[in-house]
Amino acid sequence: MNPKRILRVEQITKSYGKGDNVTEALKGISFDVLEGEFLGIMGASGSGKTTLLNCIATMIKPTSGKILLQSSDISSFKGTQLADYRGREIGYLFQEFELLDNLTARENIILPLSLHHVTGRQAEPELQELADRLDIKGVLDKFPAQMSGGQKQRVAAARALISKPSIVLADEPTGALDSKNSKILMDKLSAINKDQQKTILLVTHNALAASYCSRILFIQDGRLFHELRKNIETETPDRFYGRIVTVMAQLGGGSANVL
Repeated sequence: MNPKRILRVEQITKSYGKGDNVTEALKGISFDVLEGEFLGIMGASGSGKTTLLNCIATMIKPTSGKILLQSSDISSFKGTQLADYRGREIGYLFQEFELLDNLTARENIILPLSLHHVTGRQAEPELQELADRLDIKGVLDKFPAQMSGGQKQRVAAARALISKPSIVLADEPTGALDSKNSKILMDKLSAINKDQQKTILLVTHNALAASYCSRILFIQDGRLFHELRKNIETETPDRFYGRIVTVMAQLGGGSANVL
């Protein structure tokens, strides 16, 4: 059975400014995301990849085009419908963790559920399962200042997953981590993607993080430049990593945008 389409981006544009001072961040981008897919979006700084992610997250509104999640046009959502989409349908994993310092890891994780009147007791089974998967059981009662960077990001990942969203949006999730903790995080996210068929959309400039994806879209100057698909059955991670680096070099970003 072919996986179903969960997200459709149709001819999205985003412009800033007026008159002669208009900057086009996105110039008519279209693509689908399939249920259970681990999709990467790559490009040099200023290419439009984070703008695209923020449009999908409804943090900003596209100038034109449509974004359809489960066939619903999210670009038209307002009020309660928009709040429900943000709280239930998407999980967002930020580069800088964005944990609340005065809450424990447990409280940070269940915060999205508490906003929708789900009690801590009701959330406990899912919380424990995620804590086990992400290896953070030992920090559940600690505050962010008592955690390492890797632990903070895995707590943030649990928060993004706790509401069982349709799609997880990850914006440079390894950007504030060292190589060891980056690998741990990507191993955990990859396992969740494979075991639970959780759909993940990853924006990154890191070729090693991108090598965990099953497909990568490369953006240049607000347009789709290239697409890579991993041969899941025959291609090694090292081989896919090499192909990613080659495309990034072709983008003209140089090594600073590859590694």
